[in-house]
Amino acid sequence: MRSSILGFVAGAAFLQTRAALPAHPLAWLLVLLVLAALIGWRFDVRGRCAALFACGAGIGCMWAALVAADALSAGLAKADEGRDVVVVGTIADLPVANSQFTRFQLDVEQADGIVVPPRVALSWYGNLRGQEAPVPALRPGERWRLKVRLQRPHGNANPHGFDYELWLLEQRIRATGYVRPDGPQQRLNTFVFTLPHAVERLRWLLRARIERALVGREYAGVIVALVVGDQRDIDQSDWQVFNRTGISHLVSISGLHITMIAGLAAWLMSALWRRSFFVRGVRLPLRLPAQKAAALAGMLAAFGYVLLAGFGVPAQRTLYMLAVVALAVWTDRATSVSHVLALAAGIVVLLDPWAVMWPGFWLSFGAVGAILYASVGRTQIVKNPGNPDAADEDERRGKPLTRRQRGMRALQAAVGTQYAVTLGLVPLTLLLFAQVSLVSPLANAIAIPVVSFVVTPLALAGGVLPDPFSSPLLVAAHETMRALAVLLRWCSTAPLAVWQAPAPPWWLFAFALAGTAWLLAPRGWPVRWLGVFTWVPLLTAPADAPRPGTLRITALDVGQGMAVLVETAGHRLLYDTGPAYGPEADAGGRVIVPYLRARGIGRLDGLVVSHADADHAGGALTLLANTRVNWVLSSLGPGHRIARAAASHAHCVAGQHWEWDGVRFEMLHPGAASYADAGLKTNARSCTLRIAAPGGTVLLPGDIEAAQEAELVARHGDGLRADVLLAPHHGSGTSSTPAFLAAVRPRIAIFQVGYRNRYRHPKGEVYARYGSIGAQRLRTDGAGAVEVELGADITATAYRTVHPRYWYDR
Repeated sequence: MRSSILGFVAGAAFLQTRAALPAHPLAWLLVLLVLAALIGWRFDVRGRCAALFACGAGIGCMWAALVAADALSAGLAKADEGRDVVVVGTIADLPVANSQFTRFQLDVEQADGIVVPPRVALSWYGNLRGQEAPVPALRPGERWRLKVRLQRPHGNANPHGFDYELWLLEQRIRATGYVRPDGPQQRLNTFVFTLPHAVERLRWLLRARIERALVGREYAGVIVALVVGDQRDIDQSDWQVFNRTGISHLVSISGLHITMIAGLAAWLMSALWRRSFFVRGVRLPLRLPAQKAAALAGMLAAFGYVLLAGFGVPAQRTLYMLAVVALAVWTDRATSVSHVLALAAGIVVLLDPWAVMWPGFWLSFGAVGAILYASVGRTQIVKNPGNPDAADEDERRGKPLTRRQRGMRALQAAVGTQYAVTLGLVPLTLLLFAQVSLVSPLANAIAIPVVSFVVTPLALAGGVLPDPFSSPLLVAAHETMRALAVLLRWCSTAPLAVWQAPAPPWWLFAFALAGTAWLLAPRGWPVRWLGVFTWVPLLTAPADAPRPGTLRITALDVGQGMAVLVETAGHRLLYDTGPAYGPEADAGGRVIVPYLRARGIGRLDGLVVSHADADHAGGALTLLANTRVNWVLSSLGPGHRIARAAASHAHCVAGQHWEWDGVRFEMLHPGAASYADAGLKTNARSCTLRIAAPGGTVLLPGDIEAAQEAELVARHGDGLRADVLLAPHHGSGTSSTPAFLAAVRPRIAIFQVGYRNRYRHPKGEVYARYGSIGAQRLRTDGAGAVEVELGADITATAYRTVHPRYWYDR
């Protein structure tokens, strides 16, 4: 059975790497099912395992294809994008609100004029393009009539980045949009009863209760996450501390918390059941053994807690494992832990084939797998530290363990578990996050008991108990978490708190994984310590860099904004930092820093912030807080927050130049006199950088417009010639004049624009102008991140082309 389940998981994972869904997946699924039944018993054990794995892989692939095809079928027509439509529907999840907008999911019941997918994700802005309209308080289960504008699912596409389009597909959300301020906004019903709506309303009530009790307190979001699994109110600065200390798994409803709640419920039920009353003259334990009653109670408690958690992958994994154990108890059948783990993985993937695409799936099952593997053939307890043989004899004679022996037993189990998880997940953590927390063992040794046995029970009790008991318990949970956070923050600031390295290729990961298996092998395995040396290539791998004399630029897909990484053989410079997406999110944190980290780039030699507009400077502060930057050039004033945050800041001025690794950098604009003109628009003062390598030239002009283009043509003439041009001002109608393009004559033009952006960049006539001069045109909204290598030849690659997936909107 384990072979076929592992094959099923592998097949579903393989399907998620395909550019297109297979034809006739249902027919293939039926054939594979029949084939598995026929060959399952015609081989010896090894042959049967291999055959069942192969059939399971095929079944998993076809099942994932069927589920995907069903999810993709409910899409918004291309022709209906951008149209206003009045819909009636119910709020399906926990709305998240801030000072600017409220976001929520709507189950659509009725739409006027067009076909709308069953579930859409909406934003309701309080100030949409100057129209003030306060957003009402929204609650799960409410029915509303709204005028909305929709578009097909679309997200930024970058190497090592979060795949928003895949997440939307997994959530069965096939359109996104926003509420129009000029339409009907009418609450039709305060609550529409369905079981999902009831669960979400309960989660909303618990969240509101916690927020009222902890109003203004900095870790209220953590308490909410521990009770209802909603992590969206945790500050990014806190996430940085939790990630650097390796305890982020604790600030959610994790497997440890669910097991604790299930164990407590089972213990209470067992104790009460054994002392239960008579029913029709027969005591309850004689009708149903206390062990089975306890298993049922634990399972129900776990199920209720997982519902509150929003049914995340770690919570699902624990729930299904507990369900298999409970079923084994009820059917009086023994089962191995490996069977339980495999079955839990199979159920998760059966219900959600996309689960294999998220780090939580692999970390959850990887952690349990590491514990299981490390415990095989190894004594789990220290019977008697002074004389283990004597302790063995005591157990054989039925003599109970002393308190000291029980303490040593628990201590060794805890240490062994932490040892296995910490070492076992090193290669996987580097593969998924390109960093490993070195303070994680210490931080977890303190945080696990505090969060699991103090903060979480207090938070749960405060969430469900009536006033006046609720508030003091919630405050106690918060203050305990705040005290713990002080220690975690100190740990996170240690010089070597985190080890960063590039995300490894598959062969290097496999090599380190084999060494980890050697390291965690059971006692008696020869020279286990040699396994740690397989980590050396993993931990010390240098970041990929161009060859000497070669230039590489990467125009990241940041939406409507600019962010270009420029690389030579030994230096790196970032030109602009992308937009701010909201009060708590920007391109620096969502796109640039994860990309740099996955590449193993922990330091930038320079940063150019062309001007102060939010779509160019929005991610700078986050970048500076998370990445070492030697110096910053910008057109910002000396009192600007970015200038103050920089280690070294200066104005960009025409004539500045430097050389790195045989590549010349020269600033062409603005002139020094422009800084004295207070009436000059920020666009007009954009830092314009020309980069000349032996293999070609790149021009990065920011948001300059026609007047500045004319100045550059008059001053430099043919000196503006460039093989690669970042389209000025995203291809607006006020830039890319014929005279400027005639002087530059680009072979490749890159347009960094957002999908269906409100400025309609690039303008149609401007885009056509580039085509008329024979330039290869690449738009990040359609191509994703664009990488251009200037060496012996000039090559451009688009992320969506080299990384095609069936869920990308074509």
